[in-house]
Amino acid sequence: MLLSAKTFELNIKLNNMNNLIIDAANDKIFFVIIADSKSYTSEHINHSENFDKLTILILNFLKSHNLNIKNLNNIFVNQGPGKFSSIRASLATAKAISFANGIDLYGFNSNNVIDQNYAVIIDLFNKGVLIKNLIKPHY
Repeated sequence: MLLSAKTFELNIKLNNMNNLIIDAANDKIFFVIIADSKSYTSEHINHSENFDKLTILILNFLKSHNLNIKNLNNIFVNQGPGKFSSIRASLATAKAISFANGIDLYGFNSNNVIDQNYAVIIDLFNKGVLIKNLIKPHY
């Protein structure tokens, strides 16, 4: 179930990359696309019925912004700490999408994001703080 969606401008360097952020560690599931200095966000109820269709929710979110998985350069996934089942579902989905499509995968921690400010994840990426394909869940 979609709760809300918003669009806002970002003033960060992206190098013309399309980035998908998946955060299911807390009470809501957030999907964020950061591309071309713009950001698109979608949130869903963090519930087991949404875990079953997480890939479909992601594909629909991308499609609603004229993107598909092949357009993505990076996927960033929250590795916790947070809700055990949500973190496992989002990590498994992100890893599968990354592996099947040759997309770089990065993990971030819940404490990196304050008030849904996901621009900080791209800032950490640009600074080289996030390590590619190193995912260490924190339940």
